[in-house]
Amino acid sequence: MLKLLVVEDNPKLRPALVAGLSATGVTAVVFECDTGEAALTYCLETAVPETAVQGTAVQPDVVLMDVQLAGQLNGIETAVALRRELPRFPVVFYSIQDDDAYYRAFRRSGILSHYAYVRKSNYLLPNMIVPLLKDAVNGRSFIDPDIESRVQEVRHKDEHAPLDLLEPNEREVAQMLAQGMSNEQIAARMGFRDKRTISRINGQIYTAWGLNETTTDEKVARTRAAIITRSNQLITWDEDGAPRILDERGQWITWNP
Repeated sequence: MLKLLVVEDNPKLRPALVAGLSATGVTAVVFECDTGEAALTYCLETAVPETAVQGTAVQPDVVLMDVQLAGQLNGIETAVALRRELPRFPVVFYSIQDDDAYYRAFRRSGILSHYAYVRKSNYLLPNMIVPLLKDAVNGRSFIDPDIESRVQEVRHKDEHAPLDLLEPNEREVAQMLAQGMSNEQIAARMGFRDKRTISRINGQIYTAWGLNETTTDEKVARTRAAIITRSNQLITWDEDGAPRILDERGQWITWNP
């Protein structure tokens, strides 16, 4: 029988999940909580038997965890912290959240195996959750196709985020440039005595974004840099002045803002 830890911050859903999973006869819920912090503490304490509460705490085989939780840590951050101490500890994530931040956190977590990540609405029934728990314990991984699509969408956004191509001071200048500030105003805001410093930074921004590869003048490059900053996507302009952006296949297509 699988020893299960359930982490769910919905006070109505958690008892229903615990009851439903216990009724399968396949899992025994050894602990339930509403925060990642509580789950992490429990797992780490039960991993060292002498620190566990005598006769009550049992180390779980797998964690079933919502992504959005009541504490400071979300489910993905909790899993990362847990696996730092207990490598590849099995976790099944579920969520109704569709926020880029969660998909970005998952992509950057580096979780490769012993996990599943599914939409709560697609896999809420106990008889659908149990196979995911078993697979995670056995080292396999599964990601809901809907979530995989969103993870890749976020990856595409991140890989083509123009501000990520700039150094910190260049990002700051680009953002003020997009607000319509002059070089003199930007220099004063940043504490530079010589406004030519901003001109040099502008040149670095144009180079990073490919805006100095054509014979456009500085005013055009400045305007285009402002548009790129505002839209938060790389844009290129052809000889006729038509703007183009990268699609999901990495091909330049006409941009219609």
